[in-house]
Amino acid sequence: MKELAIFDLDGTLAESKSALDQEMASLLGALLDVVKVAIISGGDWPQFEKQVVSKLDPGQKLANLSLLPTCGTKFYRYETAWQQLYSEDFSEAERNAVSAALRQVLGSPELDIGQIWGEQIEDRGSQITLWALGQTAPLDDKQRWDPDFAKRQRLKARLEQLLPGFSIRLGGTTSIDVTKAGIDKAYGIRKLRDILGIGIGQMVFVGDALFPGGNDYPAKEAGVVSIQVKGPDETKCVVSAILAVLSDVSA
Repeated sequence: MKELAIFDLDGTLAESKSALDQEMASLLGALLDVVKVAIISGGDWPQFEKQVVSKLDPGQKLANLSLLPTCGTKFYRYETAWQQLYSEDFSEAERNAVSAALRQVLGSPELDIGQIWGEQIEDRGSQITLWALGQTAPLDDKQRWDPDFAKRQRLKARLEQLLPGFSIRLGGTTSIDVTKAGIDKAYGIRKLRDILGIGIGQMVFVGDALFPGGNDYPAKEAGVVSIQVKGPDETKCVVSAILAVLSDVSA
């Protein structure tokens, strides 16, 4: 059995920008009792606190949990409290260039956005995220807007022309994440290897965006055994299976 189970958050452990439900929180707590766990996702630290940390029992083995917000550009571990180990922030010039490019593509007439809920560009320090429908769009509207990823693939291609030298990945249901070149989930995987002392061959990754261009794909490219899921219900089945295997091994 692997030594480290790594999960994406939105679309994998929980619905977009939603907290873990009670069943998932219980499964994750049970997993923390028997193996190390990491979560790498596009959301920033406040989103991790809301979606994950607030749903976990403080008595659980939080020292076994590593949290990597903004696609691995930040790293948090728990001692007596959550501590940030690093943050690969943009320079001011990089931030300005990315924001300008995102505003340019959002003005494209063929984008067919329609109604917008909230801000469309979120600066997370080490990652800038485009939310096509806005940050607070209803989940149903987000799921209907780009179900086959075609709209965001066109946006990604345009951004790659405007922003050579940056990593650009599809995330969630309507978002695109921009980070420094090479600073993505593969970078986070290597940081987990170095900080935890666990070989990549001893890791398993679970995510919903493992296709080329998806923000989970770099984890697969890094050589981690990867499991594609379609949502939290499938992830619950995967976690239950891991727990069953670990139970058999320890029996």
